[in-house]
Amino acid sequence: MAMESALLTNLINGYAFTTDCLELGAAIVDGAARPEAQVRVPLSMLNRHGLIAGATGTGKTVTLQVMAEQLAVAGVPVFLADLKGDLSGLAQPAEPSAKLDERLAGIGHRFTARSNKVEFLVLGQGPGGIPVRATVDSFGPILLARVLELNETQEQVLQLVFHYADTRKLPLDDLKDLKSVLEFLLGPEGKEDLRSLGGVSPASASVILRGLTILQAQGMDPFFGQPEFDTADLLRSEGTGIISVLELPAPNRQPLLFSTFLMWLLADLFDELPEAGDLDKPKLVFFLDEAHLLFKGASKAFTEAVISTVRLIRSKGVGLFFISQSPADLPDEVLAQLGTRVQHAVRVFTPKDAEALKEVMGTFPAGELDLKTALTQAGVGEAVITVLGEKGVPTPAAWTRLSSPGSRIGPADASVVSGIIAASALAARYSTALDRDSAHEMLTGQPAAAQPAQAQPAAQPANQPGTPEPASASSQGGPATSADIDEEARRIAESILGKPTTVPASDFPMPDYQQGPEPEPAPRSRRKDSTPQDSTSSRRPAERTQSSELMDFALDAANMLGREVLRGMFGTRKRKRR
Repeated sequence: MAMESALLTNLINGYAFTTDCLELGAAIVDGAARPEAQVRVPLSMLNRHGLIAGATGTGKTVTLQVMAEQLAVAGVPVFLADLKGDLSGLAQPAEPSAKLDERLAGIGHRFTARSNKVEFLVLGQGPGGIPVRATVDSFGPILLARVLELNETQEQVLQLVFHYADTRKLPLDDLKDLKSVLEFLLGPEGKEDLRSLGGVSPASASVILRGLTILQAQGMDPFFGQPEFDTADLLRSEGTGIISVLELPAPNRQPLLFSTFLMWLLADLFDELPEAGDLDKPKLVFFLDEAHLLFKGASKAFTEAVISTVRLIRSKGVGLFFISQSPADLPDEVLAQLGTRVQHAVRVFTPKDAEALKEVMGTFPAGELDLKTALTQAGVGEAVITVLGEKGVPTPAAWTRLSSPGSRIGPADASVVSGIIAASALAARYSTALDRDSAHEMLTGQPAAAQPAQAQPAAQPANQPGTPEPASASSQGGPATSADIDEEARRIAESILGKPTTVPASDFPMPDYQQGPEPEPAPRSRRKDSTPQDSTSSRRPAERTQSSELMDFALDAANMLGREVLRGMFGTRKRKRR
């Protein structure tokens, strides 16, 4: 009894905060919920991130719903992914019942029916919400390599192809744009440019091209394109925070794309939001479901980018919660950044499960609670919780009976969802897909569908903006040797990638160039008003000798940080919107 009394006292004192909190539930001591021992988490600590874990059917989704609802009431916008289609109930009030009233009374809470302000989003195109798209440009090479399941060498090749498109001002809006760039580089007219890309092998480029074709065959085209979703729309608050619920049509077909797309949203928020410092409440709380999909088979570059994002995005005022079956699904470097732990029941059936239980127990602070008993005997709607207190110190582990949401548990009525979608302020901006002139049209000479062709811009006088600079003496000095070009190209590749490249040297033979004056390149149209070129220039961004192309490429790489085109942590494009 003395130990139980000490545990109760420590729990009461450990969760006695003076600032606004999420009320998660009441601690269980000696098998009974104790309303005097409320378990809560300060709003100011939610940007220190968290984890909701537990076996299937233990109540993780309802816990997420409880937290999202209370955040919205506190005026905090929420983003969450709905892979199972059962979170739309946030938009519809729950039905009261005597059983629910009794359960909540037992933990010192009261039931209040509530319908929340919800924005239904759908990845790509579908009837379930407002379409969310990203351009291939903005998605970036590291995230796209993750979706294509490329190896490290192929991922580096893709980064170089993106850099090539950046420097040649070839906008990559959708998959056909990237395919057109790769087809150009693999064709006879792009052979020299492919050679200049750090010795990129045609085999690696072909693997990427095949992967893009497979994505298209699987119906993934609608996920990429214009108009691109502006992540600022996730930050809206209308008195209460808006809960943005993202659904993937048929998620079992492409769960990796779904989880990777969530990281694009996070990367874009990180790139666009200003530093915020310590806040009374977060600007946004972002729930990442099925977190194990992010890291299973991920490349080192992708994993490092996720770790860096988790570590740094808290300074932008964004809280991030991972949801998975086990903490072991996440890298240790990510787990170390998660201040709030909500661990539902751990099921132990095998020796491997027993080892996993020990690992879970090791993530909680030591104290009076019998963690093994609590973690294995917690019922549905119960969890072991620890959070960061107002001073950043972990609270005692608390076996907790969790609260219930005021909204419906499970899907909302179809009429409710369709009515919200029809009334959405975002519908006019995102519902209709656009196909502007981009890399595909610029390289093939085909105008974008249903878009009028614009007049070809007139050539600029010498030394005016838009006119190529005169070739340097080194670029006019004749052809380099094959070994020299390989060495210089690999140096450029390493400057882009920020590390030694594993891309093998090219096996292309050195073409026989005749020294002479360079032809004047055709003027390049800008990104926002691109037009098809003539039949020659549409297939070559500029007719240059290989040596001059290489020198220009070297200068582009050297000045990468000064360019308007910047790439973020995942290789995503920084759009400089705000």
